[in-house]
Formats: sequence, structure tokens, C-alpha cells
Amino acid sequence: MENPVKGTHDIIGSEALLYTEIEERCKSIAAIFGYEEIRTPILEHTPLFLRSVGESSDIVHKEMYTFDDKGGRSVTLRPEMTAGVMRSIVSNKLYVEADLPMKYFYLGPCFRYERPQAGRYRQFHQFGVECVGAPSAYLDADVINLGYHCFNSIRVPVKVKINSLGDEESRNNYRAALKEYFAKYIDQMCDDCKRRYEINPLRILDCKVPEDIEIVIGAPKLRDYLTDSAKEYLNLVISILESFNIEAEIDDNLVRGLDYYTGIVFEYHAKPIEGLAEVGALGGGGHYAHLLKDVGGPDYEGVGMSLGLERLFHVFNHFNHDLPDTFGLDFYIMPMDAKFVGDCAVLMNQLRYAGMMTDMSFEAKSFKSQFKAATKKKAKFAIIVGEDEWKNGEFTVKNLSSQIQTKVRGEEIVNSLRTMLQEYYEQIELKYFEEHGNE
Repeated sequence: MENPVKGTHDIIGSEALLYTEIEERCKSIAAIFGYEEIRTPILEHTPLFLRSVGESSDIVHKEMYTFDDKGGRSVTLRPEMTAGVMRSIVSNKLYVEADLPMKYFYLGPCFRYERPQAGRYRQFHQFGVECVGAPSAYLDADVINLGYHCFNSIRVPVKVKINSLGDEESRNNYRAALKEYFAKYIDQMCDDCKRRYEINPLRILDCKVPEDIEIVIGAPKLRDYLTDSAKEYLNLVISILESFNIEAEIDDNLVRGLDYYTGIVFEYHAKPIEGLAEVGALGGGGHYAHLLKDVGGPDYEGVGMSLGLERLFHVFNHFNHDLPDTFGLDFYIMPMDAKFVGDCAVLMNQLRYAGMMTDMSFEAKSFKSQFKAATKKKAKFAIIVGEDEWKNGEFTVKNLSSQIQTKVRGEEIVNSLRTMLQEYYEQIELKYFEEHGNE
């Protein structure tokens, strides 16, 4: 029997339902913030990532799935989606007629050859946004705010970590200071750090080797090399976030893993959860000054962020949310006699057209077996159609959580069920806020 490729997994059942819910909520938040969807190919020409992601990054150096196609062209399964969005803006000349800033959101699979671990796969999914063409501290803060709202929407409490890579003068001075500091230790550090030392010493700060981390701790801090204007910009972004009731913690070692970032960089980290080991950043992003130009477009600055859905799902599973109450079917129709199957099918179709998730038993099975099916499908209500209901022109509707039964007249069925469903969700929200408040 074939197993999935290492580092990939099947998303099925309640897990698939939850992925869909997370995706829809994130897409809804992006739309509220004025972003439109963009879909780019999974496969891109390899030089796109060499130019954008950067040769000093681990992604380019050892994580990309790259191969030659039948025409001898080097192509790569996208390891991230920002570069593809920039390429699409240039290929389609979206910057010619677009109002600035251009604002796009995306959702889809990416591929990186790395060690599989909890919440991290070789095929994974990203949701993210890019805001290009109107550099502003307010837009940087607004993108951070958008991601924060996504986490709030799915009730995962996070803290924002932020840093500044500074302007060009800041980065040049800092690189020189890092090279001077690490020169004393580089011979005893890992091969990756040796490579990073030559290409981009800022990447050394991202090293995960325990012995090297001890050396990194003593490295110069970027904040000591920021120009006054870079410091003012970082403080302005933080103050804007505070006005949005978002507290941002400065992390001196936060540099992100992509070479195109300049200026503001940030990450979202889950707040401590009992029983859950530290999983690192659930998402992040930053400002980029020249990325669009680097892939052949105009010299527009931008800012973006992305969330890893697998890691997000991994964390979400450690919260006692109402998965059985908020996912699955709205209604499951149960005919108690074969002669009612046809009418139940008509009712099912009416409810579906009214936007209610509905299924039914197409056989007149026992109460026990049909209730078992309704429970398995996580239905919120069961609609029972038996001899008494048929004679009286009404339906018995049972709330499968409270076990309360209600009689509903046939001519009022659609509106009545819509009202019942709305009240059900209101009770779920009320219960949540009573238990958790505004945490």
C-alpha cells in the first residue's frame, strides 16, 4: 500500500473542514481590508527565486524543489508566494492602470525540502497579502494589523514581534560590524554560517545550531546601528500599532529568512499554551524596498505578510474551540418510512438553495442508525419525518446539542429553520465570550 511522500499529508474529514474555515476567515479579513485575490502558478522559472528570495537564504541554498523540464529550462516549485505575485504584477503590467497601492491576497500550496516536524511539512499552505506602491509606516502597520485580525478571527492569541533592518546606511554599517565580530568565531561555526558570512552576515542571526546560538547572543545589536530616521520609522509603526490596540515587542535578533526584506520585519508568535511546545512563528512578513524592481518592474516599495496554515492548524488544535458545534451539517433529515424519502429530498433541496448545509438518509433506517449518522456528520439539528409529522403537516426538529425538540409547520419550514440556525450560532458566540471574554 502506498504512503504519501515524506513531508506531505492528506487533509480529510474534520481537519479539512477546519482548514476551509481558517482559509475563509482569512480571505474575509483581507477583503475587509480592501485586498483582491491573485492566483499565481505553483511552478516558476528558477531565476525568479534566485533574484528575489536571495542566495544567502536557506530556502534557495538547500530547500527548493528545482529541476529541469523537458525543454531543459530550470523550474522550481514555489517555496513562497511573494516572488510570484511580484512576477505577476510585472508580467501583466498591473502597475500601469492600478491605483496605488496595489493590494493582493493569495492562498495556496508551497514546497520546501526541510525536516518534517509538528506543524511543518514539505508541502504546506500559505495565506498572505502584498501591498505595493505607496510606502508608508501606516501601511506597514496596517498589514501587521490585518494578520493580527486573522488570528483574532480564528481565536488564536498571538503576540507581535517586530524589528527594523534599517535603511541602506544602517544595514551597511551593521553588516560591517557583524563581519568584524564573527571573524573571531567563524572557523568554529557551522557550514551554513560560514556561507552566510560571505554572502549576507545578517543571516547568521537566524542560525539554529545551539553552539552557534551562544556566539550569536554576543553579536552587536542592529538597533545600535540604525540611523535616526530608521529609528523614528520603527517607533512610528509601533505607535500606530498601539493605536490599534496591538502591542509589539522589539526582538533584536528578528531578521526573517528572506533576503528581500528591508526596514520593518515582524512575526506572529502564539502566546504560551499549556501542553503545547514552542512552535516558533506562525507567520510574519516585512517591508521590501526593491523587490518589484529586482524582478523587472518599477521601483515601488511594498510590504507583505504570510501565515502558515499547517502550523496554525497545529496550534488551533490545542484550543478547546467548538468544533462539533460550529462545523459539519446544519440539518440532517431523517425519513422514518420509505414513502417519505421523496418529500424529504425536496425539502433538502429547498434548504440547500436557502444556503443551509443539509443532507439526509435516503433509506428509512431505524431512529438509532439515523441519529448515529447525524452525529457522525456533526449535524446541528435533526429533522424527523414520520407518520405523525406527515398527518399533522409539521416536522419535528431536534437540537442535537441540547436534545430539545421543536415542532415546525411545513409551510414555515425554511424561514423557521433559518431563524433556529441563527439563534444557534448566537448562543455559541455568547457561550464563548462568557467563558473567554476578550482574551
